[in-house]
Amino acid sequence: MAVPSGMDVRWLETLRDSQGPAGLTMRFRFVAPDLAKKKVSQEVVAKDMEALCNGYALPRIAKSGPQPAQIVIAIADRVFPFGEADESAKQYFEAYSIENGACVWELF
Repeated sequence: MAVPSGMDVRWLETLRDSQGPAGLTMRFRFVAPDLAKKKVSQEVVAKDMEALCNGYALPRIAKSGPQPAQIVIAIADRVFPFGEADESAKQYFEAYSIENGACVWELF
């Protein structure tokens, strides 16, 4: 899928977390093997994650039913199970709220 950096990015899975104090969270996980092969800065990856949030995640959120309070976008250089640590993996993630139909970055 197309991202500003031009990296090859593929969707891995979408996880819907249970309702908590912050509300419903939807996690969209992606794999980008180029993260391990190229020196890609955090700033470049942040632009890719924002594009994935607005261009991929938002259109896939149901218009009816509970709406997520937060969307988390994660990009890793390889596939590994959610919630497990892999110290050799390169991974980035960011959280976004939804305001006026767009993703807005949130500080973790």
